[in-house]
Amino acid sequence: MDKSINRLRAAVRLARPHQYLKNGFIWLPLFFGNGLGNVEAVIHTLYAFLGFCCAASFVYIINDLKDVESDRLHPTKRFRPLAANDLNRTEAIFISIIFLFTLSAISFFLLPCRFGWIVGGYIVLNFLYSAFLKHIAVIDVICISLGFVLRIFAGGTAAHIENSPWIIIMTFLIALFLALAKRRDDLLLSDEDHQMRKSLDGYNREFVSSAMVVMASVIIVSYLLYTVSPEVIQKHGTKNFYLTGFWVIAGLLRYMQITFVEEKSGSPTVVLIQDLFLKIVVLFWLVSVYVLIY
Repeated sequence: MDKSINRLRAAVRLARPHQYLKNGFIWLPLFFGNGLGNVEAVIHTLYAFLGFCCAASFVYIINDLKDVESDRLHPTKRFRPLAANDLNRTEAIFISIIFLFTLSAISFFLLPCRFGWIVGGYIVLNFLYSAFLKHIAVIDVICISLGFVLRIFAGGTAAHIENSPWIIIMTFLIALFLALAKRRDDLLLSDEDHQMRKSLDGYNREFVSSAMVVMASVIIVSYLLYTVSPEVIQKHGTKNFYLTGFWVIAGLLRYMQITFVEEKSGSPTVVLIQDLFLKIVVLFWLVSVYVLIY
């Protein structure tokens, strides 16, 4: 009995459900498109969210199967279920097939055809990233950012909402900022003589830190321009949207503090889950935007 429970727990860890938090970007087109009152759009967005969760788990499992030997040499990845021998390859392949089958059912029967192309592009992008793109400096972080942009397109497609250029630009910039923070953490690990990816040869702390500062500045300026743009004021019927910029600035400063001072910017998902300040900032940002829009 205990052995079965341990394997079940290992299967859950293999799927990495904590990473599903990234798929929250799928809800942004609905949220900013005044669509929360549309029950059908909410249901379809939920389908898209579940579909991307299945796609993410499928990609993670395939990558773990491919990288199991190198993961065993990594300081943290060696605890993953396959690397730690908590699950065997056959079990992992079976679980990946379940996720792929579920994703296919959602894509073909519950959502528009375009969603299938988007999620398919997401899977292909991740496979290319895992195969060789992650070893090319700068290209690697751009690929990560494009994955988040695809989530925005998926959410808009599911809810039948046309995405504004602003939401696409902001998503790309924020994802790029977080990816750079992750690379800085990778550099810290490489300083401890751990085996790291080849793309780090194209980075150093000065470059990544400077790039993060630039990206943070661009994000703040872009967001403030978005909040005061005539189209946004007309769409949401308020001139006070700029007030939400306070939470964006506070969140960026806290994340930079975590990155530069505490040097704990490993996984953005884990950082958000563990850091109380960031969770409060995100919550208040969501509440303030909701109040102003709805």
